[in-house]
Amino acid sequence: MRQCKGWSLMLLVLVGLGALAQKLPTRDEGLFQMQISDKSLFHDSSVIPDGAEISGYLFRDTPKRYYFVVEEDNTPLSVTVTPCDAPLEWKLTLQELPEEASGEGSGEPEPLDQQKQQVTADEGTELFTYKGNDVESYVATSTPSGLYQLELLSTEKDSNFKAYATTTPESDQPYPELPYDPRVDVTALGRTTVTLAWKPTPTGSLMGQPVQYCVVINKEHNFKSMCAAEAKISTDDAFMLAPKPGRDFSPFDFAHFGFGPSDNGFGKDRGLTSNKISRAYTSKHRASDIQKVCIGNKNIFTVSELKPDTQYYFDVFAVNSATNTSTAYVGTFARTKEEARQKTVELKDGKVSDVFIKRKGSKFLRFAPVSSHQRVTLFVHACLDAVQVQVRRDGKLLLSQNVEGVRQFQLRGKPKAKYMIRLRGSRKGASTLKVLATTRPSSKQPFPSLPDDTRIKAFDKLRTCSSVTVAWLGTQDRNKYCIYRKEVADNYGEEQRRREQNQCTGPETRRKSEKVLCKYFHSPNLQKAVTTETVTGLVPGKTYLLDVYVVGHSGHSVKYQSKLVKTRKYC
Repeated sequence: MRQCKGWSLMLLVLVGLGALAQKLPTRDEGLFQMQISDKSLFHDSSVIPDGAEISGYLFRDTPKRYYFVVEEDNTPLSVTVTPCDAPLEWKLTLQELPEEASGEGSGEPEPLDQQKQQVTADEGTELFTYKGNDVESYVATSTPSGLYQLELLSTEKDSNFKAYATTTPESDQPYPELPYDPRVDVTALGRTTVTLAWKPTPTGSLMGQPVQYCVVINKEHNFKSMCAAEAKISTDDAFMLAPKPGRDFSPFDFAHFGFGPSDNGFGKDRGLTSNKISRAYTSKHRASDIQKVCIGNKNIFTVSELKPDTQYYFDVFAVNSATNTSTAYVGTFARTKEEARQKTVELKDGKVSDVFIKRKGSKFLRFAPVSSHQRVTLFVHACLDAVQVQVRRDGKLLLSQNVEGVRQFQLRGKPKAKYMIRLRGSRKGASTLKVLATTRPSSKQPFPSLPDDTRIKAFDKLRTCSSVTVAWLGTQDRNKYCIYRKEVADNYGEEQRRREQNQCTGPETRRKSEKVLCKYFHSPNLQKAVTTETVTGLVPGKTYLLDVYVVGHSGHSVKYQSKLVKTRKYC
């Protein structure tokens, strides 16, 4: 046992938690690399090694504590927690230890109960708390030396998580960095295939770190982290039948349970060069469940063997091959083309349907109310460019208009009438829409009301080195408005901004650090329905992209036209 105070603190933690005395990895790189390769040094213990991501498991309503040591004052500190399959509550505290724990004793460990009391008797100084399922971090540029405690709790169900702590955040950069445009784009769509493309991470090209991409496909929702996707895969594994006692495994059995062949060249020679599911390394389960495919460093991928006329969700993760840490791109969704005999999509009364139309393409929707009705309310939300909408009732043309943003149409009803809706896409590119038809009268619309002008105005005379002032129009309906900011490159052009102008992507796709504020606003007088906001905390001479989202009563949101602003360089 070392006699210095720093190592005795670590020893106290380890013994106090019932583990054998062990040497905590330091940031001496040679020693650190040797220790991190030997998982037995910290596996299943309550110590977080400096600069390494650990995986853990929480039982419901049972808190779990992890510890790590900052050896010197004025040390930077970064702690990141990644929830996997359930929201977490976690807090970071700085613990106070008694003077008698300085390591100047006889060298004999004290009784276990007594040492637990020494660590846990004082709640310590609370530094940070969080509750939710986002990947969240605590970052401090200067922290005092001492013992830090990370306490985690899952109140919904048993859950997996990942945790990372480092005292050298500037040099570590464990998680791959996202490009300026972190979205996953659908570039081609077929009946059984979808082609995806995304911008490469600068971590691989500029920083020279080994990065590969993994694609996750499922029919339920997008994932916020690789950890969440892997937790879902593990859940599916639990339902697979176990082999009979005494039965030997064959190579086929191992492949069935998600293990690749023992040939070392399988992942290297095929997985990193192919862009098809059947040839890449894949964790594949039942046809209706989640699939994970790692494709090497390619940033274009074609997903095959999909079902026609089925909506899928696609997520891309940049994975650091050396550390196995990952960062999530902004996922997307798409519906595969229907079979040739399926020419129409049935709309259900009161249910929002997502519609995807290829460039210059058309889509036919059919609405057949089951009961007599006096009128039909049709909502069309064009997420990107304008689309042409035609509605016929029993063959008679009722309307034909071009639609941008959100539009509401009132159609006169007729007993046993059937409505055919034709949507024609833009010539500029693919179109994404949300469509709802209903015969039910309701005071609350599913989509928020919008003004005729959805531009954001910036006041040049109020621009400073650290703030900009903007204004936008509202309506007579009381809605929630959220404003977000993002720093972009000075050469950020109109074409790049247009690619991000998907009005159907809501605030949930944005990083928490980009949020400025949310507020409610309305005005009975439309001439006065305008609100202003000053965005502060900006950097001199930098360009920012500002977005305003208006959120409706049912949670559907619409994005205003993005606005580029630049702070003054000299004040």
